[in-house]
Amino acid sequence: MLPIVLYVLGGLLLVGAGIAALTGVLVALLPQLIVGGLMLVVGLAIERWRYKPLLRTLPDPRWKDTGERFVDPGSGQLTAVYFDPQLGERHYIVVNDDPHPR
Repeated sequence: MLPIVLYVLGGLLLVGAGIAALTGVLVALLPQLIVGGLMLVVGLAIERWRYKPLLRTLPDPRWKDTGERFVDPGSGQLTAVYFDPQLGERHYIVVNDDPHPR
């Protein structure tokens, strides 16, 4: 919910900058509106691209299990690390060690 609110706020800042530029009103605020709006929108886009959510299903067979396991600090779930040797990418997948799911 918070990222959506911040995207809207960033968009409103950029729209406000556009209106200020077209009307000539509050031109002194243009740098703050543009920089603030761009920082919010671009920062959130980078955050969504960089910090991907944990996957629930195994990736395709080319991905290799590295054997690394850790507890994800955000969700508190045990997480396995998979590696793609061709691309050098890593995926983080939730490990379900519970033999008796509820």
